[in-house]
Amino acid sequence: MSKPQLPTAELGQNEIQEKEVQLDNPLKEWLVNYVGQRVEPENDTVTVGHIVEVMASDFPEFLMVVAEENWIRGYRQGIVDVEKGMEMAKSEGFESD
Repeated sequence: MSKPQLPTAELGQNEIQEKEVQLDNPLKEWLVNYVGQRVEPENDTVTVGHIVEVMASDFPEFLMVVAEENWIRGYRQGIVDVEKGMEMAKSEGFESD
């Protein structure tokens, strides 16, 4: 079985991605062990980013469900923000065409 590799540019960068996973429940312990065996990190530290890489490689349909839900929530929030902004502009006397 080959190590999963995703280009960093595709994943983006954030602080959480580089964070070491704390083993505070049995699922995390199992997942970190699985990912650690797949990725074999140099310092034996499994990060959230490593887990995302392995999930994208081994269980992409799971990540797609999460991504789709986040996209829908973000899209809805954008609509709410625009509507609120329009209401605020209208209350301040700015009219839109």
